[in-house]
Amino acid sequence: MNSKDTQNTQNQSARKIVQDFLSTNMNETLSSEQIASYTAQIKQLLSANNAVLVAHYYTDPLIQALAEETGGCVSDSLEMARFGKEHPAETLIVAGVKFMGETAKILTPHKRVLMPTLEATCSLDIGCPIDEFSEFCDQHPDRTVVVYANTSAAVKARADWVVTSSIAVDVIDHLDANGEKILWAPDKHLGDYVSRQTGADVLLWDGACIVHEEFKAKGIEDLKLLYPEAAVLVHPESPASVVELADVAGSTSQLINAAKTMDKEQFIVATDQGIFYKMQQLCPDKEFIVAPTAGSGATCRSCANCPWMAMNSLESIVHVLENGGNEIFVDQALGERAMKPLTRMLNFSANKAKQKVGA
Repeated sequence: MNSKDTQNTQNQSARKIVQDFLSTNMNETLSSEQIASYTAQIKQLLSANNAVLVAHYYTDPLIQALAEETGGCVSDSLEMARFGKEHPAETLIVAGVKFMGETAKILTPHKRVLMPTLEATCSLDIGCPIDEFSEFCDQHPDRTVVVYANTSAAVKARADWVVTSSIAVDVIDHLDANGEKILWAPDKHLGDYVSRQTGADVLLWDGACIVHEEFKAKGIEDLKLLYPEAAVLVHPESPASVVELADVAGSTSQLINAAKTMDKEQFIVATDQGIFYKMQQLCPDKEFIVAPTAGSGATCRSCANCPWMAMNSLESIVHVLENGGNEIFVDQALGERAMKPLTRMLNFSANKAKQKVGA
């Protein structure tokens, strides 16, 4: 089988996973004819605009499949940042939430960065406004300021370091070893997890993700009674009582890797259910179960699906490629300041990768 045949087989497999996922996990609102039409238009428009599609694991599986099929990227926010910086395309279509588009623009100010919608934001970003955050930092000048990637460009510019969940423990461990005290924002659950993992002195901003905060320990314990052999995978943006039940706690990419490498057939997954597309693609013979949110019988706000990630659609990607709207702009001076902590993160990550290769 030649490389073209192999790619076609992979594409067919991806499309089948999408359809299976949609039919069992999500409300399918597009007909197969509409999906085919939008997909064909996007492929043509990406080529015509010298553009590449970069998508987060939490976006619609249809978008994830299309990004892969067109030579783009499906990943967590750190890999999205790397990919967009290194890819030769002149235009980046960032399917995710607004801080991801801003990060892409900061790292590649010479490129045009478009988003399917500018309304897609994040409760962590909203809950950490720059004026209040700057005042908080000023009150603790002896602390190194570390902010999660889920923040505005202005908040990043105020920080010493930016981290993603995949690298947060390593960075804080490094800073703690140097005797530095940490001011952490905005996710208090992830910050608490990092503090407990490293033993570092971490002062927490009071913020939370509306999706991950909805997972409850009681719901997972009840589900474990039904699936006693299942491994529990948890994103550390969840409350400590949920993280304590995890067989593996980690970032989206770390959870996907755990699903792939663990000798288990069933997994209870406490993160946004968009991740199931990639897990099922890589592990077609394994079963993935959505962890319950908000406890037994409660009416949840999130239902394990970010409402802002869900704003990204095939139709909106077509619209932005045709009309050029929804462009991300970052003030040059602000972007240059934000670039410094982002570059520290990327360099630190690259050095960690080299150390693993050399080990």
